[in-house]
Amino acid sequence: MKIDIFIRAIFLGAIAVVIASCAAPDTRHHVVISTREQRLALLDRGNLMAIYPVSTSKFGLGDWPGSSCTPLGELEIAKKIGDHATPGTVFKDRRPTGEIVVPDSPGRDPIVTRILWLRGRESQNTNAYARTIYIHGTPEERNLGFPASYGCIRMRSSDIINLYEIVGRGAEVTIIDAPLAAVIPGMSPRAQLAEISRPNGNSSDRRTTAVSSR
Repeated sequence: MKIDIFIRAIFLGAIAVVIASCAAPDTRHHVVISTREQRLALLDRGNLMAIYPVSTSKFGLGDWPGSSCTPLGELEIAKKIGDHATPGTVFKDRRPTGEIVVPDSPGRDPIVTRILWLRGRESQNTNAYARTIYIHGTPEERNLGFPASYGCIRMRSSDIINLYEIVGRGAEVTIIDAPLAAVIPGMSPRAQLAEISRPNGNSSDRRTTAVSSR
């Protein structure tokens, strides 16, 4: 009896693995990242849903093996890592360490909260997956809007959680060295993030993903 239960459990587990591996890729959503504007746009069937501030590489653009540059071109979300992790959870080699880091902690710059691992679709970004280029959370929220990463695309923890919950594996990611309006049909060149002031009155802390044409 115990052997039968064990064999049945293995069989059901194998079926679950097959079903998961056959899950349809996300063809509904499209992420567009402008390294020039340091902004990320999320589209749903071509319609603009949200814009987030990001931080791309401070070492420039490219995809050379061993470099710390942000690749350009067409990529896709290959893997999603960090389901249900507490905001600020530190990841080392894509595994949670158990540590939680609050935003803008002095001297701390780990990968936190969620990871969207990217795979290149073109010759100009073929090394992106092996170089472990991610869209991920960062505690260095004060640097969002400026190039400050080592190749990845950094986001505020609350923003990467929102993005992570919407996009699926296989979703298209386009990274451009141009304004978002150059590749998003109908987008106003003046479209920008709505802003909410910090408690100290500094309105440069953009905490929403709402789109404004003002």
